[in-house]
Amino acid sequence: MSKETNMRANFGQFLAQNHANAICYSGYREGQSPIDRIYPSYEQIKEDLTLLAQNWSFIRLYDCSQHAETTLSVIRNEGLALQVMLGVDLAAELSNPNCPWGADYGAKTLAANRKTNKANIERLITLANRHPDIIFSVSIGNEASVEWTDHLVSVASLVAYARRVKSAVSQPVTFCENYVPWTTKLEPLAAELDFISVHTYPVWEYQPIDAALEYSKQNYYSVTCRYPDKPVIITEAGWTTASNGRGIDPENASETLQARYYQQLMEWTKEEKILTFVFEAFDEPWKGSPDPLEPEKHWGLFFVDRTPKLAMHSLYGHLVPAKKSSSKRTRTRPA
Repeated sequence: MSKETNMRANFGQFLAQNHANAICYSGYREGQSPIDRIYPSYEQIKEDLTLLAQNWSFIRLYDCSQHAETTLSVIRNEGLALQVMLGVDLAAELSNPNCPWGADYGAKTLAANRKTNKANIERLITLANRHPDIIFSVSIGNEASVEWTDHLVSVASLVAYARRVKSAVSQPVTFCENYVPWTTKLEPLAAELDFISVHTYPVWEYQPIDAALEYSKQNYYSVTCRYPDKPVIITEAGWTTASNGRGIDPENASETLQARYYQQLMEWTKEEKILTFVFEAFDEPWKGSPDPLEPEKHWGLFFVDRTPKLAMHSLYGHLVPAKKSSSKRTRTRPA
C-alpha cells in the first residue's frame, strides 16, 4: 500500500488519534482584502499565527493566493506546530437566479472564471506538493453548490476537480459545503472524496441559543447518516457578534451568545472527537456591505485589532484592554 493510499484509507483513524482544536483563518485587516489583492504582511501573519498556535493545532485557509503562500512560509520559517487545510476559491461557472444578492453573469465572464478555476486548482496542487508536511488535507472549493451561492459550480465540474486533485497530491481531498447539498445533490461528488466537510450555522437559520447546539447536531448527523462509511468533519460553525438585521436578528448576535455557542460546540465535538473548524479567528471588515454592523464582518473570536472577544477571555484575558482605553474600539464592536 502506497503512502498516499494509506493516508487516505486511514484518514478517519488519523482524525480520531489527532483530535485537536481547529479554526478558520483569514488574516485581512483594515484596508486589506482579497478583492483588492492587498494582503497581510509576513509580520502580521506571524503575529496572528503565534497567537493562534497557543490554542489551535489546525487552521483552514480558503484560497491559494499570496495570503496562503505567506501563511505557509510563516509556519515553516517560524517552526509553528500548525497543520493546514488548504482550499480553492472557486469563481462562478454558472449563473444562479436563486442567489438573493444577484449572480447573473455573461458567457464571457463564466468562460474566464472556468479558466481561472482550473489555474487555481493547479496552484492548489503545487502548494500541496510543496508543503506535504504542513498541509494535511486539501479542499476543492467552498459553498459552491448551495442554493443561494453567488459562485455556483456544477456537480460535474466539482467531480472533475476532485479527480484531478486526487491524481496529483498525496493529501486527502474534500469539499466544504452547507449540510443541505450533502443530503441531496452532492452524492456523486461524495463518492469521489476522501472525507466530507460540513457547515452548520444555527444563527443564520433563525435558531435561538437554547436550540442552537441541538440544531448543529442534527445538521451534522443528517450527513453522517447519509454517508456512514465516509469520515465527516465540520469546517465551519460559529456565531456572529453583531448584525444590522440582514438575515440575523440583532438581538440574536452578541459576544455573550457567541461565547455560549462556542463552549457548547467545543464540549460536544471534543467528546465525539469531531474535527471542527470554528468560524472564525478574526473579524473581517472587508466583507459584506459598507454597514459597520453587517453580520459578515463580525464572526471572529477576536476583533480586527486582535483583542479577544468574550469567548476567548479565559484563554487570552491578558490581551483584554483596560476599560479606560476601550472607547476607540467600541465604535466597531457590536452593541
